[in-house]
Amino acid sequence: MEKKLLGIPVAIFCLLVLFIIMCNPFVMVGPGERGIKITLGEVQNESLGEGLHTIFPFVQKFRTMDVKTQRNTLETQVYTKDIQTARITYVINYNLQPDSVYKLFREVGMDYESKILTPVVEGTIKDIIGKWNAQDLISNREKATSDILQKLQQQLKSNYINVTDFQMTEIAYSKVFEQAIESKVTAEQEAQRAKNKTVQVQEEARQKVIAAEAEARSMAIRAQALSQNKSLVQYEAVQKWDGKMPQYMLGNSVPFINFSPNK
Repeated sequence: MEKKLLGIPVAIFCLLVLFIIMCNPFVMVGPGERGIKITLGEVQNESLGEGLHTIFPFVQKFRTMDVKTQRNTLETQVYTKDIQTARITYVINYNLQPDSVYKLFREVGMDYESKILTPVVEGTIKDIIGKWNAQDLISNREKATSDILQKLQQQLKSNYINVTDFQMTEIAYSKVFEQAIESKVTAEQEAQRAKNKTVQVQEEARQKVIAAEAEARSMAIRAQALSQNKSLVQYEAVQKWDGKMPQYMLGNSVPFINFSPNK
């Protein structure tokens, strides 16, 4: 009889252990995660850190959310200011605010990417890209990227999401538009080359004019000097003489060089 009475507590203890094991009141929060307790449908105002935690079976539920940095590569189609279609491929890095995951879970739930993140990101991209003409956007990609990142950080912070980086990896236009841009660039390059050639020709002509004016002034100065100094005339003649005496002299010809002494 005593053995039977002794076996009852042991059986109760075993049943209790089995019940605890089956109900599993222990929960684990892994590295880079935060835990959320839900008591009778109400989210508790606390983000549980990494490690082992307990809950009351049938009364409390438990969820975990990843707070490590996430990296998503996506694409979207937008319109530029001049109504050109652009396909934007982008990369966004973000993480949940660790101490506020219970707020995010309470207000949005686990599917925060499709409900908040993606709509805000695509709306911001469309807003910023819509301020640029298609051709200007190509040369101002860094400025547009910086504007998008700054606006995303401001908007998503209030939704408990930290955006750490944003990059536009590709901006693709229609083939027709890209060909038009290529033709325009080629035409501009040809026009610049023609302009450079014109400037070169003008400069060469200017140098010739300068040289001609210098030569004309030189000749004028020389002519004036010769008209005022007969000795200089003879000197110039000697400079040009080839050393041969003229073979024919006409009646009243003046000698090539006047050898008479100066008076």
